[in-house]
Amino acid sequence: QVQLVESGGGLVQAGGSLRLSCAASGRTFSSYTMGWFRQAPGKEREFVAAITWSGGVIDYSDSVKGRFTISRDNAKNTVYLQMNSLKPGDTAVYYCAAKSAVVVTRIRYDYWGQGTQVTVSS
Repeated sequence: QVQLVESGGGLVQAGGSLRLSCAASGRTFSSYTMGWFRQAPGKEREFVAAITWSGGVIDYSDSVKGRFTISRDNAKNTVYLQMNSLKPGDTAVYYCAAKSAVVVTRIRYDYWGQGTQVTVSS
């Protein structure tokens, strides 16, 4: 089992920045591909970004590419999502997820956090 706890969400004006953190506990964190997803009201959950255990392969959705940066610190069992140039359309609950895999992927994650709210005002 892997437990994931997100933090860092909040209210920010358009154009601003936030950094989300996801602290993991349980099985060996460094062996997991980590991902960030988000779900806006009335919409399906969507992929945001993912990073392999080594940090060597990273994937972003087109909607956040160039604005968001995913990173991880295996020594701290933590994955981050730096979000810059935020837009009202980025408003959503953001979820951290872990998958026992050596490749980056957008689907079929094994463990999920409880989510953290990000609200971007215009």
